[in-house]
Amino acid sequence: MHAWKPTRLLSVHSWDGMLILNIEKKASLRTHAWLSDMRLALVITRREIRDQFRDWRIIFPMLLLTLIFPWLMDFTASQAVRFVERYNAPLIGARLIPFLLLVVGFFPISVSLVIALESFVGEKERRSIEPLLCSPLSDGQLYLGKLLAAMVPPLLASYLGISVYLIGVYLNVGWKPPTELLLQIILLTTVQAILMVSGAVVISSQTTSVRAANLLASFIIIPMALLIQGESILMFWGLYRALWWAVIGQLIVAVLLVRTGVSYFNREEMLGRELDMLNTRWAWEAFRRHFTGDERNPWRWYRFQVLPAVWGLRMPILISSLAMVIAVLAGLQAARLLPLPPVLLAFSSLGKGFIQGLEQLRFISPAGVITIWLHNLRTLVIAMLLGIFSFGVMGLLVLMLPIAFLAYIAGNLMMAGSSPWMFFLALVFPHGVLEIPAIILGGATILGLGATLTGQAQGKSLGEAFIVALARWARVTVGLVMPLFLLAAILEVYLTPRVAVWLLGK
Repeated sequence: MHAWKPTRLLSVHSWDGMLILNIEKKASLRTHAWLSDMRLALVITRREIRDQFRDWRIIFPMLLLTLIFPWLMDFTASQAVRFVERYNAPLIGARLIPFLLLVVGFFPISVSLVIALESFVGEKERRSIEPLLCSPLSDGQLYLGKLLAAMVPPLLASYLGISVYLIGVYLNVGWKPPTELLLQIILLTTVQAILMVSGAVVISSQTTSVRAANLLASFIIIPMALLIQGESILMFWGLYRALWWAVIGQLIVAVLLVRTGVSYFNREEMLGRELDMLNTRWAWEAFRRHFTGDERNPWRWYRFQVLPAVWGLRMPILISSLAMVIAVLAGLQAARLLPLPPVLLAFSSLGKGFIQGLEQLRFISPAGVITIWLHNLRTLVIAMLLGIFSFGVMGLLVLMLPIAFLAYIAGNLMMAGSSPWMFFLALVFPHGVLEIPAIILGGATILGLGATLTGQAQGKSLGEAFIVALARWARVTVGLVMPLFLLAAILEVYLTPRVAVWLLGK
């Protein structure tokens, strides 16, 4: 009989090996599940695309417009180049041709948007979606399959239009795009298609009629048209490197839109919803209930509603703070690229006359306080509205602008040999000690509002989740941001000018 000897069952290295093996196994299972979901989603995609290409009423107009529009742009580009060459301005023609290339890629997407808008609600009106919704596919697989099916025809049409345009403009004027520019145009076209189609599919899955979906599509087409105008400005100024940021920004918003659609798509709710009625009474009661939390005491409201809401914004506050740091770095970089004339940086002439001039302008008065306070609140509301359509991104950019401008002035002072710290202490710190935290907190609430739309709220529809998020935004804004802006406005009117004269005056 052998003697029993205590032994270590597993060494440290064995535990590490098992842990790594377990992590790899879980990652493999997640990858396998994702691939399985995509394979099942592609079943819907192949069915939808096959049906679309069988219908000549879809293919013929799309193909005809895709081929005719690039020809028109080729004709426009050749005529523009010949016209500007008469006046020795070939640069205009060289900048116009890439812009028309961008338009050619965007046009088929906007025309084909009706396919995405009808992906769910169109089939519901035609009574052909019930068998599809009764399939064993999950909601996510069904939604992704429909999304990919609505995305393929516009992308193919855009790539075909770009190819026709490039061939025509090469034959007419001999222009060939640089490799980087061509890659940027293709990527911009792709992300714009993903962004517009994903937004249209979200609308299609949340509306009850094609008419309502077509009307709501204006909230996609108009912002995208404005975005195209902004990109055209960058192209006419020759700032092609900035187009990479446009690609990244649109890709982020597109991914968030896809996540929103997958999170809030529910086949049972879609089948049971026949008509969307504007119930303002219910919406107001839901907003009021989530805003007050049924607290009748202001102290309890601050303690149990406002402060927990701020605590729940820890990550958005961190992101907003990092965004303000990025705004400072951007302002300093802008000062190096676009320096101000030294005469605009002379603050040494401040004196008692400066205070008297502000008093004559009624700046140092209660009216001045109200004006500054309302200006800050108006900026916050505009940022919130822009943030709704961009999941908080555009709203945060609006709030970054004043920080970037202050950093721009400080950078110019630094290059002129003056002390930017004295400028900051005299003109920013007296009221900025309250205003900057209010800006950071306001940006965090806007990010929180946008983030709520990307994740399924437990047991709530998209409209209900938006009302809850809007009530939380209003709770923090009314409870903290507005009072901070008011106190900062009082300090900016009555304290900052005197501190500026004391530190910068003679």
